[in-house]
Amino acid sequence: MTNSPTDAFLFFRAWLSAPLRVASVTPSGRALSSLMTTEISANTGTVIELGPGTGVFTDALLRRGVAEKNLVLVEYGAEFANQLSDRFPTAQTVQMDAAQLRKLPLHASAPVGAVVSGLPLLSMPLRKVHAILEGAFSHLRPGGAFYQFTYGPKCPIARPLLDRLGLKATYIGWTLANIPPAAVYRITRRRPRTML
Repeated sequence: MTNSPTDAFLFFRAWLSAPLRVASVTPSGRALSSLMTTEISANTGTVIELGPGTGVFTDALLRRGVAEKNLVLVEYGAEFANQLSDRFPTAQTVQMDAAQLRKLPLHASAPVGAVVSGLPLLSMPLRKVHAILEGAFSHLRPGGAFYQFTYGPKCPIARPLLDRLGLKATYIGWTLANIPPAAVYRITRRRPRTML
């Protein structure tokens, strides 16, 4: 179980050393992890999690029925990656920058049906966000979705970038029960327009 005092301390210490990378002083709460994973189930297939930190969303994915062997945890911070490897030994934990996602060595037994992102996209340069999305959608099967939360008032991915990549954002919901309150968006490929 995550959100223990040890996890909170690890998260806070990581935030102190790299506030723009971690972007929050505490791990996400149970209400946000439930909202982030509400559309995911055992039928989703492989799930790539970006920036899992202490594993709050990872635990929620397991509660939704996703098999641990179908989880690919992409974590930049060594302090978190080591803990995730110990806590979720059957999952594939990869320590790398999510901007390099296209090069992810994927050893999945099922197609990737979802990407769950705990990354602070609002604090990242546009070029990096572009690389993350492009990499994520290079692995997602048709119909797959990218889930992103934000503490901001609107989708953290700018409309021009969505347009450039042929993506659309759909608001899933928000929760006041998280500190700070957060909203969740589903990002999917746009359907090609049909000719009349």
